[in-house]
Order: sequence, then structure tokens, then C-alpha cells
Amino acid sequence: MSVATILEKAVAGRRLSRDEGLRLLESRDLAAIGRAADEVARRMHPEPYRTYNIDRNINYTNICAAVCDFCAFYRRPGHEEGYVLPREVLLSKVRETVELGGNQILMQGGLHPKLPLEWYEELLRDIKQQFPQVNIHGFSPPELHHFTKVAKVSIRSVLERLRAAGLGSIPGGGAEILVDRVRAAITRGKVMTDDWLNVMRVWHQLGGRSTATMMFGHVETLAERIEHLDRLRDLQDETGGFTAFICWTFQPDNTDMADTPPATPVEYLKTQAVSRLYLDNFPNIQSSWVTQGLKIGQLGLQFGANDMGSLMIEENVVAEAGTVHYLTLDQIREAITELGYTPRQRNVFYELIGEEHERRALEACRRRDQRELAQLAV
Repeated sequence: MSVATILEKAVAGRRLSRDEGLRLLESRDLAAIGRAADEVARRMHPEPYRTYNIDRNINYTNICAAVCDFCAFYRRPGHEEGYVLPREVLLSKVRETVELGGNQILMQGGLHPKLPLEWYEELLRDIKQQFPQVNIHGFSPPELHHFTKVAKVSIRSVLERLRAAGLGSIPGGGAEILVDRVRAAITRGKVMTDDWLNVMRVWHQLGGRSTATMMFGHVETLAERIEHLDRLRDLQDETGGFTAFICWTFQPDNTDMADTPPATPVEYLKTQAVSRLYLDNFPNIQSSWVTQGLKIGQLGLQFGANDMGSLMIEENVVAEAGTVHYLTLDQIREAITELGYTPRQRNVFYELIGEEHERRALEACRRRDQRELAQLAV
């Protein structure tokens, strides 16, 4: 089947097969794939706006018992640079996020070998007690699966206990590529494919929502990228619990895979566009300006994404790999406006925030930017 025929099929709303998805990834017709993904995104999101979020990535610890060749962030237990954030520091980060108009925190860490499940429950309760309005988008499937080993209880028990303590939703981190061959090649001591998917399955069965991700451009084949998408699509057919999909390119600097040639912006845009065409049951696709920068992040909104991602008040994991892109809220909003859309703030469930809250958040972020500029000028 020709690429044009496959694209016509996807635009018409018919499901692509694995072979058809692979054919698109193998194609060099970036423009045609991007146009098709944009048509699908517009069909699924005919509204005149595109969205963004304000949140903060709080990494409560960098101590990790797993060994991931692609990670520049983690530190082995006992390492002099290992840390667990003091509770008062963590809560101050949440407070600043709220003051800047944020409505959620993205909270992830390493697989700490000694912190008991009760520590995480207490952390959630402390946050919700002081900031009941904040959604805690926390603990990736590798962390949650790790908690079952530490506490010696089932994943259902872990999730029920954390939800009762205040966990609101689960991020899709730690997916990398959901193919065991790939996972075994780049990591040791970390959850494999079926268990990653089962964490999400059980969370969805409990009524929870989550996001899904893919980190590509390392040791995987193009066929394995499609296998990853296919596994996500199958689970979404089963549960309907995923709110969005986000993909990004592996950042090799400062990792044990530093000799891996970085994926190009073209490869990023094509993979995101194919994701939009393949994941026909995912309501939202998020662009990744954090790894791609402003212009490619903006272009992602024309390659299948309907969301510009988060202001990301704080980000540490990608930054440790040497990739540091920083955008102000005005820049994110301008990127959306330049494409003819109205920028609107959302929450993790893709519900729009009230316009008055949005206005106050913009003013607060502008004041912060002015303070930082003043400090740099000193």
C-alpha cells in the first residue's frame, strides 16, 4: 500500500495496522505525513484553541536502585550526590507553583531502595492538607511497581493506598520503548513491558487517569516504535484511561550512551505525526518543546499535537543530560497565537481553567520573569 493511501485511510478515521504504521515511519515524505496528522488533529479538536499547562516537575529523590544507561539524573544508593528532598523544601516548591497559577505537580523520583510505602502516603497527605486544590500527577509505573517490592503488597493495594492518600493521576514516565528486547538492552533492575502496562491497567480499573509516553532514538528499531504504540493503543481500547500521549527524543549527553547519534528534529516531527495517526483512540497529543526547543515545539502543533505541554517551572532529568530549553509563559502563548489559535490553560485532565485564573497566572509569571531578569542584571 502506498504512503498516500495509508494517509488517506488515517485521515478518514480508519485504524492503521502495524505494517502501515511502519511504512509511514520508513517514509521520507515528512510534509505529507505532517499534513495528514494535522488533519486528524483538527478533526479531533475543531475548537479554536490549543492548550498548555502550568506545573512543576518535582524530583523528590535521585537515588535509584535501577541502572539505566540512558539516564544522567540518577545516583546509586550511597553516592555522595544522592538526595531525598526535605519535606519543607518540597512543600515550598508546591507553594511557588500555586503562586504562579499552577494547578498540579508532576512528582517523580528514582527507585529508592529504603523508603517505605508509608513515606509516600505521608508525603501525599502533607501536600493535600496544605494544597487541596493541587492535583498530584505522581509516581511513574516503574516507581509504583518498585513500591510493590519494597512493601511486599500487590499493585492494586499500592494504588488504592496512594489514591486514598491523595494521588490524583499517574504520569507515563519510564516507558522508554515498551519492548522487552529494548528494555533489557538499556536498563537493569527496572520494570519490564507487561508490568508497566499492568500498573496502568489497574490504575484505570480503579477509575484513575494517566498519560502515556515514548522516548525514542536510541537502540530501538522503527518496528519496535510501532510495537510500543500498538501496545498503548490496545490498552486504551481495553480501559480508556489515557488522557494524552507525549513522545520525545533520547538526549544522549552525560549518559552511558553518549556516543548515540541524537535523533533529528525531522525524526521527532515524523514520529509524533505517525503517533497521532496510529493512536486513534488517544484524545490528546502533546508537543515536547522541553527537548526540542521553541520552534520545533511550535511546529509540533502542525504535526498532530493539540497541546503545547507545560510551562515546566522546574525540570531536572532532561537538564542533567545537557538539554536546557526554557520558555516563558508569554512565549508558549505566543507560539500558539502565531499559528492562529487561542491559547488556553488546562489541567491534567484537559479541562480548561477559568479565564480569570488564567489571567492571574499570566500576571504572576510575568512578575517572576521580571524579578529573574533584574537579578541577572545585578
